[in-house]
Amino acid sequence: MRTFEYVRTSEVADALAASERAGAAYLAGGTTQVDLMKDGVLAPDRLVDITGLPLRGVLGTGHSLRVGALTTMEDLAADPLVTHRLPVVREALLLGASVQLRNMATIGGNLLQRTRCRYFRDPAVSACNKRAPGSGCAAVTGPARMHAILGVSERCIALHASDLAVALVALDAVVHLESARGKRTVPLAEFYLEAGTTPSSETVLAHGELITEVEIPLLPETTRSGYLKVRDRVSYEFALVSVAAALEIEDGVVSKARIGLGGVGSKPWRALAAEEVLRDAPATGTSFREAAAAAVTGAWTVPGTAFKVELAKRALVRQLQTVSEMSQ
Repeated sequence: MRTFEYVRTSEVADALAASERAGAAYLAGGTTQVDLMKDGVLAPDRLVDITGLPLRGVLGTGHSLRVGALTTMEDLAADPLVTHRLPVVREALLLGASVQLRNMATIGGNLLQRTRCRYFRDPAVSACNKRAPGSGCAAVTGPARMHAILGVSERCIALHASDLAVALVALDAVVHLESARGKRTVPLAEFYLEAGTTPSSETVLAHGELITEVEIPLLPETTRSGYLKVRDRVSYEFALVSVAAALEIEDGVVSKARIGLGGVGSKPWRALAAEEVLRDAPATGTSFREAAAAAVTGAWTVPGTAFKVELAKRALVRQLQTVSEMSQ
């Protein structure tokens, strides 16, 4: 690890000012940042420790939940309103990391975690357009089982790893951003960029800009939701495929569906085509299978990822069946 300057602040304005320098980066829970520095992928010359900023807490506002960016994953999962109104979020949090990590990792940091692509994290030997634009994508011709099939191309098939982001994208969550130049809000679905077009740029976040808060719309009381994570082992592991689903069903007909897919996209994937298939359709296996087929239309695969097309369809059908049974 290279030497760097360490700056600790207790005010948002001071943190924003300290991060303006070109080589500066923020440090919160550090569960991703420190690993990438050890691997030699990131080498900031200044770390701005933001753990002392007043950006913690969960507040219900009637129609939404406002979550400070420094709130830990464990604290959000334990919130009673999340348990009651947003089970899909709670399940994504609990399945997303071990207890130890959930007590360290922040919500803002989780949304910004970098890909777990082995080629991205091995700068000594691997070509990676995400880490070194123009160098190629070693994953396209190498082992690529833990890679994406949606929002990708021959330039990059890196996978977005966050479970929480999949659920939040499906719920139309919004991130509040702040920098020395001002404040803005961005829908989470527009916050992420597809790796297939901009491998080296993963979000619209500008240098020095900070996530201060995440706003999550509360689901209606009658909505049933849940998160399914398919992985190689039950203990802490990243998803091969995951599904965040929320359904409103009236008299056996789906009036509204929200679906997010993980383990398959270069960004948290909102399955809008699947939602459209389900709108005003009967909550039956036939409708669910049609929605699943629509969800993976346009998938771009290599030999190592081809299995994910069928796995994603089956996982989506299973989760829709589970959620719809809960609503009856």
